[in-house]
Amino acid sequence: MSRVAKSPVSVPAGVEVSISGRRVRIKGARGTVERETHELAEVRHENGEIRVRAASAAKTAEAIAGTERALLRNMTIGVSAGFQRKLDIVGVGYRAQVQGRSLNLTLGFSHPISYSIPEGITIETPSVTEILVKGTDKQQVGQVAAEIRAYRPPEPYKGKGVRYSDEVLLRKEAKKT
Repeated sequence: MSRVAKSPVSVPAGVEVSISGRRVRIKGARGTVERETHELAEVRHENGEIRVRAASAAKTAEAIAGTERALLRNMTIGVSAGFQRKLDIVGVGYRAQVQGRSLNLTLGFSHPISYSIPEGITIETPSVTEILVKGTDKQQVGQVAAEIRAYRPPEPYKGKGVRYSDEVLLRKEAKKT
């Protein structure tokens, strides 16, 4: 059996879990998340813990059970504490600003970029060169941060562009004449 699936997911105080068939719904202080589990994984909620086990003895069922357990853990963390990804903007004149449900970016192009913020995500700009992407769904937070970074990824010579705050950028040496 998967080693990941063997350990239970502890449900924090203030988080409600309801399982009906294969649909799991987790409700907490930051919102509600629900998903349908795979048919090769069995999910049970007992004694303040969520337990996942493989529905058959197949190796794929064991792997899927581990994946389902990890996804359920992310859901419980998301509704209780939430997820956050920080982006830094480096470059002269590069800046970001939130206006309503859109993020306005000035990244050295001839036109400003307006990114529409999806439902379930909140974006903050503590300064003009910092972007905080927050939400309850870990996958969605990472996807939004990757889409914003894709507008102007950091270049290796001067380091200008949008990068994750914990990203390590290897700088190249310029050509010598």
